[in-house]
Order: sequence, then C-alpha cells, then structure tokens
Amino acid sequence: MDHKINKKTLDLIYQRYNKRELVDPDPLLFLYNYKKPEDREVIGLVAATLAYGRVAQILKSVKIVLQFMGANPHKFLLETQEKDIIHGLKGFKHRFTTDEEMSYFLIGLKNIISGHGTMQNLFYKSSTPKDENVLSALSIFVKKIKEAGGIKKSSLLSDPDMGSACKRLNLYLRWMIRNDVVDPGGWNKIPAANLIIPLDTHMYHFGKCYGFTKRNSADMKTAVEITNGFKNLEPSDPTKYDFAITRFGIRNDMCWENLEQHLAEKK
Repeated sequence: MDHKINKKTLDLIYQRYNKRELVDPDPLLFLYNYKKPEDREVIGLVAATLAYGRVAQILKSVKIVLQFMGANPHKFLLETQEKDIIHGLKGFKHRFTTDEEMSYFLIGLKNIISGHGTMQNLFYKSSTPKDENVLSALSIFVKKIKEAGGIKKSSLLSDPDMGSACKRLNLYLRWMIRNDVVDPGGWNKIPAANLIIPLDTHMYHFGKCYGFTKRNSADMKTAVEITNGFKNLEPSDPTKYDFAITRFGIRNDMCWENLEQHLAEKK
C-alpha cells in the first residue's frame, strides 16, 4: 500500500486526535506536573529514556526516580552529592537499566546543569544556525552527558553516530521544543523546524504506507526521510502530527484501521 496524503487531511487528524485526554498512558503525563522548564527538562529526559518495555513498568520506573528527586528535580541534582544519588537509587531496576546506570545518568545531568545552567543551554551551544535538523547537536548532547556521568555504555542514551533512530531522545526533544495542548514545551532556543520524527513502529508503518519512505530499516536515515516528508507539508513544524498519528496502535481503544478509514473518508 502506497497512498498519498495532503496537509488538509493531516490537519484534520491533528485537530481530532492531538488532545490531552489521549496522552494516557504515555509517560509524557509526568511532565505536566512541573511548571518550571528547568525541572521539566530533567523529568522529561528521565521519562523519555526509560520509555522502553511494557507501559506499566515504564510508568512504575519513572515514578520511582521522580519520587527520589522530589518536587524540584533541578534543585535536587544541583544540591545532592554524587554518593547520595548512588545510595538513594540502590535496588532500582528497569529492564536493562541497573541502579548503577541510572545513578551515573543522573550524575551526568547534575554535572551538565552545574556547568551550563540548563540542558537547553548545552543543546543550544551544540547546534549551529546552519543545522538542517537536530542530529548534529543531539550527537554532541549525548556525548556530553555520557562524559559528565562517566558513562561508557548506556541502555538509556542511544548513539546517533551509530545510526540509531534515537526514538526516545527525539521524543524528548519534541516534548521540550514544541508547545501545544499535548507537548508542554519549555525550550525556546531551538526551532521546531529542526526536530526529527521519533520513529517507532507505528510511524514507520505510516511512512511506508503513505510514501514518505521506501527504506526497509527503521534507522536514523529513515527517520530523517520521513521527517522531510512532513517538512514538505509543514516546514516550520514537521513533528506536529506525530502524537496524533501514533495514538493508533499505542492505545487499546484506537487501532491502525481506524486511521486508514478516517483518511479514506477525508479524501
């Protein structure tokens, strides 16, 4: 199946399904509880990087880390000693992520914030006006966090330089850079035009079906190719439709066939 889709149809999908009530059970839910961007960027990265595996376990694991950091995670990281972070997360486990890995991940964030003020500042410094997308800055961002935490291998931080689609990291950037009823935003230095689609199986299926890509691998090249397809329709905001489209298949009450039927009805 290789259909075509236009902006009018995508806007209808966005208007109908880009709604706060459809967020549950997405870990994005946690971000709504934090009003300060400096807290939200910490919570967002924790929630996004742990977003692998079963949804129930993801939510449980994120809650454990958030409860550990308390109501002001930015302040917590700045004021908490490394040994206390390691001690406080003893026994934590999320699939491949151990308590040691999570501890050094948070230590990496602590050192980034100590040196740059916010993670947005680091990301902004890692980018240039010539960048067509966030890929180059994301690569530097990941390296800096790993260096700051003494992390060599990570189940939390995918490596853009290895060709990974970096779905969780691109999801985090969408949450932080876009701002609408679903994406809470908080970063104002990086344009939404530079975002890359957080490529999961649902968006990959969409991209293949509607002619955004012909590639057989759901890697970074494919993510960029699908993003460019959206950018042709919405140059300033290519990830605008990501949430609405990917509700189909993620939520039990919404299936892929419903989206295809809706698209067919709107042609």
